[in-house]
Amino acid sequence: MELTYVLLQVVVALLAIAGYSYYRTMTYFKRRAIPHDPPHLWLGNMRGFNEDRTVNQIMQDHYDRFLGTRAPFVGFYFFQKPVAFIMDLELVKHILIKDFSNFSDRGLFYNEKDDPMSAHLFNLDGPQWRLLRSKLSSIFTSGKMKFMFPTVVSVANELISFIHEKVEYESVLEIRNLISRFTVDVIGTCAFGIQCNSLRDEKAEFLYYGNRVLLDKRHGPLLHGFKYSYPKLAKRLGFMLTPSHIHKFYQRIVYETVAVREKENIRRNDFMDLLIDLKNKKEIILDNGDVVKGLTIDEVLAQCFVFFIAGSDPSSATIQYALYELTKNQDIQDRVRCEVEEVLERHDQELTYECLKDLKYLSMVVDETSRLYPIASHLIRKAHKRFVVPGHSNFVIEAGQMIFIPSSAIHHDPSIYPDPFEFRPERFSPEETAKRTSVAWLPFGDGPRNCIGLRFGQMQVRIGLALLIKNFKFSMSSETPDPLIFDPRSVTFTVLNGIPLRVETV
Repeated sequence: MELTYVLLQVVVALLAIAGYSYYRTMTYFKRRAIPHDPPHLWLGNMRGFNEDRTVNQIMQDHYDRFLGTRAPFVGFYFFQKPVAFIMDLELVKHILIKDFSNFSDRGLFYNEKDDPMSAHLFNLDGPQWRLLRSKLSSIFTSGKMKFMFPTVVSVANELISFIHEKVEYESVLEIRNLISRFTVDVIGTCAFGIQCNSLRDEKAEFLYYGNRVLLDKRHGPLLHGFKYSYPKLAKRLGFMLTPSHIHKFYQRIVYETVAVREKENIRRNDFMDLLIDLKNKKEIILDNGDVVKGLTIDEVLAQCFVFFIAGSDPSSATIQYALYELTKNQDIQDRVRCEVEEVLERHDQELTYECLKDLKYLSMVVDETSRLYPIASHLIRKAHKRFVVPGHSNFVIEAGQMIFIPSSAIHHDPSIYPDPFEFRPERFSPEETAKRTSVAWLPFGDGPRNCIGLRFGQMQVRIGLALLIKNFKFSMSSETPDPLIFDPRSVTFTVLNGIPLRVETV
């Protein structure tokens, strides 16, 4: 009896401690007098997540709710995790650029031991991130992009040929599916040296797994929220991020590709070759003079995986949304086509790497598309040390606190972009861009932790759009949705039922 009584007391004490800890967490902003919305018991301010609200809509609603408060940040509960939700662009600049050393980490879940694919450049923090970023920087120089340019053009020409065949017997094409297959083929070729043939084979492995990567989750919403609310604890408990079927596919592809290339001394001058070179170097001299070891095979696997995600889905979505907006704005589409034709005429009808910098209006179209439809709804950072917001002594970001920068909501703030839901490429003319701070446009982030693959993504999108607009006229059909409806299950800006457009040969 005595032992049972003692155990009961221990259980009661532990429950009391857990309850008090939970109460302290969920009243974090109330105790600090920081503007916030009362959180749901388990979901925090993520009500509707994975059900009837996209992550983007959740962030947009929260931003709009506090837009008039003039607070540099407000409170947001990411499930059970208190997050500083940034409202002020000057504070955004401090976090991403001026005080980057204090905000260099993301604080996301990854588990390099049990789930090596999760330990990629996007997720890593601290010395691991700095070291890997330094190792990989040489892969994404303009020189390397120029080297990969003909490969991307070759796949884009295959897309054009395929669409020419399709429009002979179909007037309306589902653009989302077509463009996804194009970017999957580009990444499959550049990252893995594999002719995926997704355009011709809708059952291609790369296409299937590429479509599943952002939709399939290893755990449901509650455990997903637990991993991101308590990443260190989840790591100690052996949680994994990558679904097993996706892990097995990419691991097989990468291991087999590396083994074959090393055994037969195959060189394709692609992303995989550059990673293998870094793996086989015993020592790498970084820009700062430090000498470090080469990549491990698991690091190669993780970077291939994130390159596939970051290079395929965002580029595909940007092309899709650009075509959709050009369909609704025929005058802009005509202007882009004229520019492409003029530039190609000056280059003997050949699309070269040098052509891209001359496609100035097309670049403005791409930038406006990225503003209107940013793939990620927010940027994530974590504070190393306590940070008092300059000019706002009552607003303090504590050490270890997670930070959300609502990039999509910033892109749709009417005080920054008047009539923010209208498609106006002229917003990104040199004159208009000069009037805004750089952190008002964040599809690739900003500062030292911006997207390392920015050059490749922009190159792929511009090649695809230039050749598509040169060869085809896109217009609305009776099946084209207006407005677009987005999938609440996806963590990115993903259309729910595709984008059918009328396509005619020019």
